Amino acid sequence: MKPEVDQILGLSAGQLTGTIAPLLPTVFAQGSASLLGFMMMFAAQEYDRAADIRVAENGDLRALFREAAPLVGDHDLKIALSRAAETRDDSLKVSMLDTANVELRRVLIRLQVHAEDNTMRALERRIWDVLRASAERRLLRLA
Repeated sequence: MKPEVDQILGLSAGQLTGTIAPLLPTVFAQGSASLLGFMMMFAAQEYDRAADIRVAENGDLRALFREAAPLVGDHDLKIALSRAAETRDDSLKVSMLDTANVELRRVLIRLQVHAEDNTMRALERRIWDVLRASAERRLLRLA
């Protein structure tokens, strides 16, 4: 599609915040229009990078699970980690990547509880590294 969705959202956001909002009769309406414009700019940014973020995040979680499985004593958790590590993203649709991410995060929560309950500090640090990388990738930037 030309222009792309992110370009359409960006242009629309610019018109809304720069042209339409100042013409609205009340401060509330101007603020609401400006807020919508900023949300559209963030949506444009997210559109361009959404699949990339999710594929990287899902890959990081699977790599963590491959590393952690041999360290975990709990048999059921070890099986869950091994199974989750072997899953693949069959589609680049954001909705499908998000579904996979939710399932991977359920396993991550179990792993984190296990690491904390068993004082596995190195594993806890590795989990936090993955979470930190995820948060940094998902940051919205104002530029």
